[in-house]
Amino acid sequence: MVGMGTAQAGKAAATLQEGERINSTWQLKIPVAEANINHMVEQNPAVLDQVLRALADPTRRDMLRRLAAHERSVGELAEPLDMSLAAASKHIQVLERAGLVEREIQGRTHVCRLSPQPLAHVAEWLRLYEKFWNKHLDALAALLEAEDRAAKKPRKKKSAR
Repeated sequence: MVGMGTAQAGKAAATLQEGERINSTWQLKIPVAEANINHMVEQNPAVLDQVLRALADPTRRDMLRRLAAHERSVGELAEPLDMSLAAASKHIQVLERAGLVEREIQGRTHVCRLSPQPLAHVAEWLRLYEKFWNKHLDALAALLEAEDRAAKKPRKKKSAR
C-alpha cells in the first residue's frame, strides 16, 4: 500500500483493524509479500518466454493436446488442422525449440511426442500468482465479513440532552 514501509508491509498477511475508517469505509491494508521466485524462471527467463510464446498459438496448443494422448506423426498432427506438412513442421519446430515436443525420425516418418517438463515449469510460475490472488481475495473476504458484522450490530441511540 502507498505510504507503508517495507518492514510494516512484510510483517503479516492482509490485516483489518478496528478504528481505521476512512469516510465510512474500512481501510484494507495489503502488505507487499516477498516473492519466492522459482529457480527455473529466475535462472533462465528466456526459457519461460519461449514456452509461453509457443503456447500462445491455438494451432500449437491443439497439437500439444493431441500429443498428450499419444505420439503422432507430423502428418497426423497436420491432418485435422487442414494444413500442409511444411506448415505443421514449422509449428512443431517452435514446440521443439521450447522443449515441449521431441521428434524422432523413423525412416521417412517424423514421430512427435509430448515433453511435459516445460509445462510443469509454467505451472510452477503461475502458482506464484495464484498465491498472490488467494491472499488478496482472503483479505477482501475478511473485509466484507467485518462490514457485515458491523452492519448487524445494533446502534446505540444518542441520548437527548
